[in-house]
Amino acid sequence: MPDLQTKRYIGLMSGTSLDGVDGVLADFSGEGSIRTIATAYLPFPQALRDDLLRLQAPTDNEIHIEALAAKGLAQVYAECVAKLLADSGTPCDEVTAIGAHGQTIRHRPELGYTWQTGNPALLAELSRIDVIADFRSRDIAAGGQGAPLVPAFHQAVFGNEEETRVVANIGGIGNISLLDRGQTTFGFDTGPGNVLMDTWIGQHLGRGYDADGAWAASGKEIPALLADMMAEPYIALPPPKSTGRDLFHARWLNHKLAPHASVQPEDVQATLAAFTAETLADAVSRHAPAAAAVYVCGGGAYNRYLLQRLRQSLQQRHHQAQVHSTDALGISPNHVEALAFAWLAQRFVERQAGNLPAATGAKGPRILGALYPA
Repeated sequence: MPDLQTKRYIGLMSGTSLDGVDGVLADFSGEGSIRTIATAYLPFPQALRDDLLRLQAPTDNEIHIEALAAKGLAQVYAECVAKLLADSGTPCDEVTAIGAHGQTIRHRPELGYTWQTGNPALLAELSRIDVIADFRSRDIAAGGQGAPLVPAFHQAVFGNEEETRVVANIGGIGNISLLDRGQTTFGFDTGPGNVLMDTWIGQHLGRGYDADGAWAASGKEIPALLADMMAEPYIALPPPKSTGRDLFHARWLNHKLAPHASVQPEDVQATLAAFTAETLADAVSRHAPAAAAVYVCGGGAYNRYLLQRLRQSLQQRHHQAQVHSTDALGISPNHVEALAFAWLAQRFVERQAGNLPAATGAKGPRILGALYPA
């Protein structure tokens, strides 16, 4: 059995962008503080990424494809864990548990389910560490959306009694947490983060993402297309709400593009960046008018053009919030979500609630996760 006094946990996160897994080994033994011991990132093998992308929509032989993809994902997760342990010189028996999010392949809270694949039993076998997985299902069982789960963690690590803040996670999907003088009042998914931009640049330039937003910066926004995108009914829905690739995918984008003939690919990319920025700014201005700052995490924090466009969108709404990276709060944007799942694993082990009902819409606080013993 691990020494529970060490309070060392590993968090593993692979998100909507489907690029790979971020891992963090963290020490929670400090009173009210988290010490990051090691970090790691492993890209997905192309065959695994292709299978996970296929599973985002109905396909033939789904059960077989998912079973093999879950096995492959667990093996990548185990490699990430091994790297964290080796880089830090930490024996596996000094880690209390691994919090493994898994890979979302369906998110349909309106139908009462969400599904994250990942084979946590195999991960426990390979790592020889207890694994906590399936964090979202209990919240949905309690009437919630199962997402976003990060607002409770944002409150714990970023809340400040002297400043009203917004934490904006721009992964594949965008979401915000409002920290009102240290207390999270709510959080929700705002719409696409990087998912549509990544899809478009992959189709046209064969790249996984738009580094620094350089391709978007080379284009010009298409106002009519942006208006059509902003007319998506999800954007105007009141929180609690959550979304994913079930809505924002290539078919959705092609449908929006259909009425707009002869558009240049770089102009579409600029418009997609504007769409992400506008949905975030709209959410902040409508739901967090008193926020003094927006702290950005996730891969979008490294897209300079996107952050510039977000600042512009906030200014156009006469919102005074400054836009920063979570680096300014002491945590790298790449590590926030992985740390969140390490934290959620700790909450499970200590039998404390991990959800925030104001964010997910659940009937009340719930202990999240399922245990797969080492």
